[in-house]
Amino acid sequence: MTGDPVEWPTRDLLSHRTAATPQRTALIDDGTGTTLTFRELDRRADRVARSLETVAADRDRSDRTRIGVLMDTRPAFVAVFFAAMRTGVTVVPLNVRETIGELAAKADRTDLAAIVCERDTESTALELPTEIDVEGNSTPVLTVDEPATDRARRLRPAAGGENGSDSDRRTRASVDPVSLERDDTLLLMFTSGTSGEPKGVRLTVGNLVASATASAFRLGVDPADRWLCCLPMYHMGGLAPVLRSTLYGTTVVIQRTFDRHETRRVLEEYAVTGVSLVPTMCKRLLDAGWEPTDALRFVLLGGAPASSELLERCRAADVPAYPTYGMTETASQIATATPEATATREGTVGQPLVCTDVTVVDGTGDPVSAGEPGELVVSGPTVTPGYLGDEVTDAAFGERGLYTGDIGYEDADGYLWVLNRRTDRIVTGGENVDPGEVLEALRSHPAVEEAAVVGLEDPEWGERVGALVVPVDGGGYDPDGTIDLESVLEHCDARLAGFKRPKTIGVADSLPRTASGTVDRDAVRDRLLEAGTDGSEPR
Repeated sequence: MTGDPVEWPTRDLLSHRTAATPQRTALIDDGTGTTLTFRELDRRADRVARSLETVAADRDRSDRTRIGVLMDTRPAFVAVFFAAMRTGVTVVPLNVRETIGELAAKADRTDLAAIVCERDTESTALELPTEIDVEGNSTPVLTVDEPATDRARRLRPAAGGENGSDSDRRTRASVDPVSLERDDTLLLMFTSGTSGEPKGVRLTVGNLVASATASAFRLGVDPADRWLCCLPMYHMGGLAPVLRSTLYGTTVVIQRTFDRHETRRVLEEYAVTGVSLVPTMCKRLLDAGWEPTDALRFVLLGGAPASSELLERCRAADVPAYPTYGMTETASQIATATPEATATREGTVGQPLVCTDVTVVDGTGDPVSAGEPGELVVSGPTVTPGYLGDEVTDAAFGERGLYTGDIGYEDADGYLWVLNRRTDRIVTGGENVDPGEVLEALRSHPAVEEAAVVGLEDPEWGERVGALVVPVDGGGYDPDGTIDLESVLEHCDARLAGFKRPKTIGVADSLPRTASGTVDRDAVRDRLLEAGTDGSEPR
């Protein structure tokens, strides 16, 4: 027999999942106590899709309609996400913590057809069309809550809202899902922007499904899994559990925001089996006396490096920590270490996930030997097809794949270590300094909990090494803000060449971070430069 090949995956993932297991629990909302089956979640997405049909009516397969989503973590975000997928619309998640100017720049670059907001972000959303000078301020603002003004309109009917219940009745026929292809762009996400202008990353249906599949092979999937989402959904770390749970047919538990005490309660109350956290969150849970239940299978640690001290605390507390190395450009994970690997190979981020290839190259693009540091280049089905702008894409890709900008090395067994960003390298007096090496020396001091190392402008040497340290409680740090910095510097003297030793060092209660958990290096520089002699000493 012959015939046309079957298109893949033919329609949105929620439609497929609902057809397969409509009665299974899709979502638990800790904020309201609401539990939704896949059938009920599908109906909510369908109602939103009806509202988006007008926005998507004029879409072109070569230039898909884009909507900005200015919302925090909540079930309505999930409904909007799958409704967009159902109607062939690209979602542009917008960070609710950014300024009007920052948001407007992103909205302008993405040519949004509409902005979807919530009650807390409606006023900001209404300012964006004016800020980006859209002719006639015609960009519609759609809210998932009751509008506060007549300038915004309700995205979907109030019935079946987050505080209500869904019945079997339909007010209109269901939306006919569009046919999807692997290379259709579903998400347009911006990088954290800790170095330079944030890049707009295109993520396709194929990227997201490949990432979910590869992650399942590393973490495993159990039909009874409950993945807690307490990270912002406008970042990949918060959105990935939603998409993956739908693909797997398992449950996602939504907590509107992380709180060490409340998150500890949620983990226990809902018998959560997996959770995505940044390392700082995990540390705060442990500080709050968290003891994992027998149900917990994995704690995926991403967004920032997990220190050896934190992983040791996890082992002592029987927390199954899986430190991961990933990027927005790879739809989340590149490599993930198992608890067993972290115990035997200190500092590793594990082996690459299935179908993900990582090559370590030198400055000429040639592969280096095992154990030799170089830039990490990634290829595989999870890797973005490119950025907004051909020039940016062309600069980032080579014959071996995406140049990550990260410096690291790989051992003979394929385990990876990530040292630092290539752009973070400090050049002082003609000498190259890798911040990762200085960071390890600082962290090995018994009074230092965390640290960040940056280059600061210097009139004599071009750059000087600066460090911001967070003291260990009870480790030579008192409430008055004093720590024996001389001891820390002497500790570095025994481990680092003189040009690598921090010349400016400051103290902080915590490191400034972006919403995704990465260290905000610009903020670290500002803090060191502003500190003067109060908490830092130019050396």
